[in-house]
Amino acid sequence: MKSWCKYIVLLGLLFIVFGCKVAKKNNSSELLNAKDILGNPNYLAMCYGGYRTSTRETQPTIVQIKEDLKILSAINIKLIRTYNVHFEEAANLLKAIQELKKEDPHFEMYVMLGAWIDCKNAWTEKTPDHNAESERNAKEIATTVTLANKYPETVKIIAVGNEAMVKWAENYYVHPNVILKWVNYLQNLKKQNKISKDLWITSSDDFASWGGGDKSYQTTDLEEVIKAVDCVSMHTYPFHGTHYNSDFWKISNKEMSLSDSEKVDAVMARAQEYAQTQYNNVKSYVNRISPNKPIHIGESGWASSSDGLYGSEGSKAADEYKQGLYYKSMRDWTAKQGISCFFFEAFDENWKDKLNSNGSENHFGLITIEGKVKYALWNQIDSGSFKELKRDGNTIEKTFLGNEELLKKTVLIPLK
Repeated sequence: MKSWCKYIVLLGLLFIVFGCKVAKKNNSSELLNAKDILGNPNYLAMCYGGYRTSTRETQPTIVQIKEDLKILSAINIKLIRTYNVHFEEAANLLKAIQELKKEDPHFEMYVMLGAWIDCKNAWTEKTPDHNAESERNAKEIATTVTLANKYPETVKIIAVGNEAMVKWAENYYVHPNVILKWVNYLQNLKKQNKISKDLWITSSDDFASWGGGDKSYQTTDLEEVIKAVDCVSMHTYPFHGTHYNSDFWKISNKEMSLSDSEKVDAVMARAQEYAQTQYNNVKSYVNRISPNKPIHIGESGWASSSDGLYGSEGSKAADEYKQGLYYKSMRDWTAKQGISCFFFEAFDENWKDKLNSNGSENHFGLITIEGKVKYALWNQIDSGSFKELKRDGNTIEKTFLGNEELLKKTVLIPLK
């Protein structure tokens, strides 16, 4: 009888120990890895920049960033992407997340930390030298490593470069061998236990840069990049395609009899197909080189306003209603496919086109600088997600006073 009691006690202790380990895995963000987060519909992804003014010389404060993080957390965003570490914003963002976790043990937010990569003479008066890299790249990578090691519970992915291999980025693009150099450098740091072995390394770039378009990009160096990264982070922008590849965007003869609402639904359905096709083209190429390599969407978005190529005098793509349709369709599709989509972007940032306040680059946010929620997230207002939250003292409210009829009067109808 005593031996049976000892056996039962021992078995109970084993259950307790095992249960504690499971609880630790479930409750410790340090043990939750990129492979657990990416593709998980419970961890929605978003691109983030917290700039409020027309210049990045004015950095968002930690208090402001914490306000933004609470807003994003309220709509189940748990993975955000940054672009560089050479401004204070990235370090302040990580510190803000750490502070919020101390204030609320249930708060969760993880980061794909971007390391900006440039060619020599990028953003200067000199001619960019695309055959050489900027000397500053080494410092950018070193700072990224420092931050990843300082905040291992938060930084789960490092992205080497943003649209750094695509040739239309004329001011700064580099050849794939530069990206490969730094990806391999970081992978070697993992082998040397100098950064977490669970940290995933990627590069975030245009679909064409990943071999999903023009075959000129399908080089030996790109193949080596694909083999070296832990996952592919690709960008797809049907929005820009409405001008540069507009065949899918025009109203066909058979659609001319449709109502305006039906015309918009038709072109937005094709926009979704456009994004899916680019994703599938990348997947087809990448998986020929590295079968089963995870592929996620590092950027895709839709501007709500434009006075240029995408506005009323252009492709008529930019309005808040279409942005809302695209956001929903992308979330629905990627959730079903087990793909993370870093939707671009959380908040409007008007430094991106500071000479033209109406430029489309200033209006990709789902929330305005003042804290007004655009159509894509109106349902979150209705559900009470933003209750008691503010941005810079402003109550979180709907655009257009929440009047859908007023909103629909601003919808632009594409032409034949």
